[in-house]
Amino acid sequence: MKALSIWMLIALVIGNMVGSGVFLLPSSLAQYGSISIFAWVFTSVGAILIAIIFSRLSVLLPKDGGPYAYCHEAFGNFVGFQIAYLYWIYSWVGNAAIATSLVSYMSYFFPIISNNNLASFLMIAGIIWALTIINILGIRKAGTVQMITVFLKMIPLVLVSFLGLFFIKLNHFAAFNVTHQSNFMALSGSAALTMWALTGVESATVPVDHIQNPRRNIPFATIFGTSIAIILYVLSTVVVMGIIPMNMLVNSTAPFADAATLTIGNIGGGVVAIAAIISSVGALNGWILLQGQVPYAASMNKAFPRFFTRVSRYDTPVNALVLSSVLITILLIMNYNKGLVDKFTSIISLATDSILIVYGFTVLAEIVILIQRKQYKHFYKKISVNILAVIYVAWACYGSDHKTMMYCLLLALSGVPIYLFTQWKMIYPGNQSTSLAGTI
Repeated sequence: MKALSIWMLIALVIGNMVGSGVFLLPSSLAQYGSISIFAWVFTSVGAILIAIIFSRLSVLLPKDGGPYAYCHEAFGNFVGFQIAYLYWIYSWVGNAAIATSLVSYMSYFFPIISNNNLASFLMIAGIIWALTIINILGIRKAGTVQMITVFLKMIPLVLVSFLGLFFIKLNHFAAFNVTHQSNFMALSGSAALTMWALTGVESATVPVDHIQNPRRNIPFATIFGTSIAIILYVLSTVVVMGIIPMNMLVNSTAPFADAATLTIGNIGGGVVAIAAIISSVGALNGWILLQGQVPYAASMNKAFPRFFTRVSRYDTPVNALVLSSVLITILLIMNYNKGLVDKFTSIISLATDSILIVYGFTVLAEIVILIQRKQYKHFYKKISVNILAVIYVAWACYGSDHKTMMYCLLLALSGVPIYLFTQWKMIYPGNQSTSLAGTI
């Protein structure tokens, strides 16, 4: 029996999309003004377009690996490897960002975490490794954890968002563009931030081999889960901006909690802090699942080293999971002396640029696969969605920090030696032990 049901799959999509962003982004967007609400609109449209393409690809090519599988089919080994490599980097780098936001909200109850670098590091490292162990013990256990955390975090988020509508002050939206730049530049810059929040639309397409009735469940879970996440994000941003004046919001380290305090009293801050913790744990659990599945699928297709094919007795990619979490831990150590906000901002910029490249190639991959298979029925109607999605991705890249994008491209090039090594091993296999793909 397949491990992930339709509800677990929907929980995976929502849980991966509605993570830390819903609690931290309103403050970041306040530096642009209320124009950022329109950025949510454009980003939402872009996310829906990308979700539609991923849902169609899951039917066209039902293989484990999501973006990697599609790009490998369309563009061949090297591009497939680069997409898998970038997506894997995005997965564990993004997990470091989620982990950082988790620590910031835990400090609401335990101030020592924000005042002591060692305490914050030990706390988040412990959570990362606890969730890694849960994923190693079996993908169904991870799916169950995802369902529980999504259910628990949705209750307070929905209540605060809808109750907050009655406390909105329209004059707070008067600060439309506070950047001293053109509206187009402000819109582009804020759209780059909102893109981080809506990444994860592809989550249901990655663990295909573990999904019940994937041809039906993946498209439904992708579109439905993305729609729920968009509604929650846009509504919560409007509510927070309508409750907290823009000049105060830009300096808030816990904007959603502050809005809750102003609407339902001091207890509201605590409730939302708990919701933020649950949300981040759920998102972190889902992304840890994916950080193992992507290199595993690429390795099974001989794009990544065979090291990643090793599975546990629970049929989970243990080496991929462990190595990814080791890299997260190293990244946290490298940023040991940075403040939580600085860590979060730099990490999400790198993660967003990585996933934009992945999305861009995946959008183009569907067109190539349709041509390769000579599936021309309603061809121009189908690719109209792809063309709009490409325009959106290009615009989001334009709005991102160009220096960070350059670092992202350099990071992508760092995978070339790994690719060459893998190809060399395929040509000159030597006396490689076949036990690497065994179980422990």
